[in-house]
Amino acid sequence: MKCLIVDDEYLALQLLESYITKIPSLQLVGKCRNGLQALEILRTQEVDLLFLDIQMPDLTGLDLLKTLRHPPMVIFSTAYSEYAIEGYELNVLDYLLKPIPFERFVKAINKAESLFSLQNQQESVSNFHEKKPAMKKDYFMVKADYKNLKVRFEDILYVEGLKEYVSIYTTQGKRIITHSTMKNMEQVLTPHQFMRIHKSYIVSLLKVDAIVGNMLEVNSVEIPIGRSYRSQVFEYFS
Repeated sequence: MKCLIVDDEYLALQLLESYITKIPSLQLVGKCRNGLQALEILRTQEVDLLFLDIQMPDLTGLDLLKTLRHPPMVIFSTAYSEYAIEGYELNVLDYLLKPIPFERFVKAINKAESLFSLQNQQESVSNFHEKKPAMKKDYFMVKADYKNLKVRFEDILYVEGLKEYVSIYTTQGKRIITHSTMKNMEQVLTPHQFMRIHKSYIVSLLKVDAIVGNMLEVNSVEIPIGRSYRSQVFEYFS
């Protein structure tokens, strides 16, 4: 994985660089001390994993991340714990508090490698289907309970995000928990059949029974509609 470090503290840059050199699967492509320099590197180089400080002059790490249309995987490295919730809302992979122990760094890298591998598998599958006549699949596979489970799109009621995992609720009354992100689920689930209505929820449009205030009722479960998603939800059902 190609890594970029963005931190205005010289010692933090040196520490993260030393950690990266110890992991054979990581390649450091750059390090910079402010967000503007980072933007220039991100425009000109391929970056898979971004180590991003939050409190920086001119352009904070949060502001930098919000400007990126297609951000790489991001791990926050900061001395401030109060930004954890906002980082979660921005789909940040992990949140490292300074001073960062090497063991905690390795744990974050393991998580990044798992997601990176999953993304590459999905890309390989996409490339494979581009080269062959398209075959419409009505299911996808997930890892859960030490098995590879087949999940049919038509059986899904809704999906709930749980930080590093997602829960898939089905018409058979099952709840399938698998290691993934809501962003990945959006890519797997077809947009004409599913809609993200909240940072933590994706629903099957065919399974929506009613709109109750700012909630969608799915199989007698009321699911909140996030403020930033309300216009597209009400436009669809109007």
